[in-house]
This record gives sequence, structure tokens and C-alpha cells, in this order.
Amino acid sequence: MRGAGVHSALLDRRSFLRMAGAAWAASLGARQSFALSRTDAVFASGYRDRDGSFGIAVLAEDGSIIDRTPLPARSHGMAFSPATGHLVAFARRPGTFALVIDQSGKAAPVTIAAAEDRHFFGHGCFSPDGRLLYASENDFDANRGVIGLYDARENYRRIGEYATYGIGTHDLSVSDDGRMLIAANGGIETHPDFGRTKLNLDHMEPSLALIDAATGALIERHTLPEKLRQLSTRHIDLDDKGRIWFACQYEGPRNDLPPLVGSFCKGEDLRFLSLPEETTLGLANYVGAIAVNRRENLVGLTSPNGGRFVVLDAKTGSVLREETVADAAGIAAAPHGFAVSSYDGRFAERRGDIAWDQHIAGLRR
Repeated sequence: MRGAGVHSALLDRRSFLRMAGAAWAASLGARQSFALSRTDAVFASGYRDRDGSFGIAVLAEDGSIIDRTPLPARSHGMAFSPATGHLVAFARRPGTFALVIDQSGKAAPVTIAAAEDRHFFGHGCFSPDGRLLYASENDFDANRGVIGLYDARENYRRIGEYATYGIGTHDLSVSDDGRMLIAANGGIETHPDFGRTKLNLDHMEPSLALIDAATGALIERHTLPEKLRQLSTRHIDLDDKGRIWFACQYEGPRNDLPPLVGSFCKGEDLRFLSLPEETTLGLANYVGAIAVNRRENLVGLTSPNGGRFVVLDAKTGSVLREETVADAAGIAAAPHGFAVSSYDGRFAERRGDIAWDQHIAGLRR
């Protein structure tokens, strides 16, 4: 859930209510209104209900559900525009829909269908003014990642695409000034004819690309050394200095212990963190989500494979906190530390009877 101007502060209850509007607030039931009245921050996450249906929920800081919107299938990541109040849920790869929800309640949800010979990779972000939606997509016949460009002023009409200069594009973000897009190219070839099968694990091509948001031109591209070619660069977040933090999932032998987290700025080489061996072992070669808490200079990681939640000092890279969270899924910056969810129904302080999906979005101003 990223966009220029979106990283800096969580949207507090009053700001969220101003954005959402009186009509939306009036539509809430007594329990939902009570939950909203008691929270200091507002989040969103995809979920699967007990009956197998899918949706996206707006939640209070303690995990109380404030609002739900049904989805046609499973979602993955989200994008939010504080400028317009639009929240977008992207289908899980190789899904072909994205649903735009107007948090003000002024407009009905809009379904975006993927272009022919494209599918969504599950992530995207907004331009600072909310006019453009950027979506990570797969040009599967050409085996290349692209960024779909959608005009929010024209009911999210697709107006073009940029190359991501890599394959298996996953997460996507934008610099605070809106001038640069950051693409995490996981390096894994897939094709919808083969579902979610990974087709090139013996010759992966992971990379991180910086792209001019105005023209689509490549600014710089960072590849991984040969010994780390099976380290899929998957998720990213930015700190308040513009440093890009990235998290990886390893597709090589289980007994390997490659670095899983790193950072860089424009003009710098990639810098991997050297985490304690017990921390790397606990992450089980798979970081499923990463988030930066700018206010407290923290980096948070979750690993569903390892059932682990880790907090790092963003200045030193040292481990500040590590705990077991079974089926750990999403993570997002909270007023203090992080909100963490799990596939088995935990969100922050509350455990419910719906399964949360892999990502949490902080609805931010």
C-alpha cells in the first residue's frame, strides 16, 4: 500500500472519517461504529471467510472489523490513495481482476480487468495525486514484467504500460516525490497455462529496477550475484530517507542460509543485512512481507514458513525483537511498532474466524 506521500503517517480515526464521509460512517452498525471510535489507526487486509468466500476488510488497530467488501476471488496486495480515498485490492497471481473501493462511499466499486495476454502479480501503487494507478503485471507470452498504467479519472481505463526490465515482477512502489517507480522483479518465470508453477528455478533472474515514472525509462537495475540467483526479490518498502528495503524468498536448497533482507538507495549497490544465524534459520528462507515504521525507525518482517515476526533497527540493522507467530502473514506500520496478521485468523490483539491474507495495508494520509 504505497504511494508518494503515503509512507509518512498512519491515517488516524478523525482523518479517516473526514475522508470516508458521513454517509459511510452512518452505514456502519453499532459494533463497527464502536470499534472505529476506539481505534488510533485504520488498516485493510484481504481475507477468506469460513464459507470459502473472499473479501477485503477495513480494520481497527486491535483487529476489530469495521467494514467488509466481497471479492470474486482471492486477493493479495493492495494500493491506497489518500488523495482520493480509493483502495484497490489486486487478485493473487495469476488473477485477472483488481477491485477499486471508494472509501467515501460516493461511487460503486469498479472492477479492473487485466488486458489480453496479461495478468496481475498482486501488487500496485498510486501516484501522489491519485490520478494514476500502477499495477505489476505479467506479459506471460513474452516472459517479461510490465507496469500497467490506469487513469483513475477515467474509471481506471488502461492507458499504457512500462517495462519493469525483469521477469516475475511482484511488489511495486513509488518514491515520495512520485518521480521514480521501484519494481521488485522476483526473477521467476510463470505462465497461466501452468497455474502457479515456477518454470525456471535453475536459471532465475531476480533484480530490483528503478524506473522513471514520467517516461518508463530505466534509471538503474540491480541484479544479484550468481551465488544468489535463486534468491527471489519479492517485497519492498521505503524509509523516510528514500532508502529502499527489500525482502526475499529463497528457492534453493533448504539447508542454505542466504541473506534475506537488504536495502539500497539510488546510486548505491545492494546492501544485504547480516542477521544472526538463529534469526535467519527462524525465517526459514522465506520473508513473506516487509514494512517500515518511519516514525520509530523500525523494519518489520514476517515469515509464514518459519512462523516468525522480526523487528530490526533501521539504522543499524540489528534485531530488536523476535517472536513466534504461527502462520504469520501481513505486517504494517502501526502507531507503535507493527500490526501483524496470520493465516489462522490473528490480527494484532484479536483472533477471529476468518483467515487473513498475506498483506496488511495501513490506510494513511
